[in-house]
Amino acid sequence: MTAQASAQNEALAGHLLDQYAGRIARSRRPYILGLSGLQGSGKSTLARVMKAQAEARGWHTDVLSLDDFYYSRSDREALAHQIHPLLRTRGVPGTHEIELMLSVLAALPKASDKLPVAHPRFDKGRDTRIPPSRWPRSTRPPKLVIVEGWALGIRPETEAALADPVNELERKEDPDGSWRHWVNKQLRGYQPLWRKFDALIVLQAPSWDIVSRWRSEQEEDLLARHAPLAMDAEAMVRFLAHYERLSRHALATLPAIADSCVEYDDDRHVTGLSHG
Repeated sequence: MTAQASAQNEALAGHLLDQYAGRIARSRRPYILGLSGLQGSGKSTLARVMKAQAEARGWHTDVLSLDDFYYSRSDREALAHQIHPLLRTRGVPGTHEIELMLSVLAALPKASDKLPVAHPRFDKGRDTRIPPSRWPRSTRPPKLVIVEGWALGIRPETEAALADPVNELERKEDPDGSWRHWVNKQLRGYQPLWRKFDALIVLQAPSWDIVSRWRSEQEEDLLARHAPLAMDAEAMVRFLAHYERLSRHALATLPAIADSCVEYDDDRHVTGLSHG
């Protein structure tokens, strides 16, 4: 990360924490902030900076990533056989264990040395969860919980919106729309998690094309480091196609329901910040 990007994240994290400081301080239970951003938007990095700054203010903070709650590769293989082959690829609604995240959030207020709260970690290099024996454990109640993930807060699309495919993947591999209808239906099961958020912060990218570029740049870095399972350009295009529909839906709908919306330009410079 460049010095400019680091400074921007530090300033943004401070501003966002200032915005919610009074509510966090007054809350009698862990204050839950949702941090929603599409792939490559920098949400994980911002969440880490916010945690460090919150800890410096005396607020014990836990960060949960929606990505860590992906089902294991074997579980997704079962979904691929039982429901649709496209569910082999992680990411879309229906490939996360939402009930587990809800149980972690419910347990955190009572976390202690005697009752530690374990939460999963997902190894993207191996495309599966790490063993539970290596999961991090929270041993005291947090003052703040930051939940970060792609498209947190999105609501199901209308039936009419599902009618036409948005890309080649949907045209060729989901011609009858059964995959996208199933995924859209799973989103209903995510709404109880969204309702746990005391506030929702949305990192708003300029467009789907820019999101694709950002995510591809991340993968190019992984390829250069010879990371396991890193994707070449062709594989990356296919991977991103799984997310295109809901990413476009998120770009169009999330700013209207966000408590705070951070707008970025094509190079991830903050160009606007508004609070609902």
